[in-house]
Amino acid sequence: MPEICRFLGIVISMYFDEHNPPHFHVRYNEYRAVVAIRSLNLLEGQLPARVRGLVEEWAELHQQELLAMWNSKEFHKLTPLV
Repeated sequence: MPEICRFLGIVISMYFDEHNPPHFHVRYNEYRAVVAIRSLNLLEGQLPARVRGLVEEWAELHQQELLAMWNSKEFHKLTPLV
């Protein structure tokens, strides 16, 4: 599972050949979640509210890049939140 970003203890990754809808995986300490790229809604798991807000903020900045990676399966690192 390629790691595409890491910031503030949050790890964002995508799996190859995953099922629809387009999504990414989030790890933060003992928390795990799956986030839809288009809606930014949690599909599975849970995150603390502060972390969820940071992930949503980050994903809004990179939404088009995330969709392009999902469609092409050409993963690369994305810039973290500063």
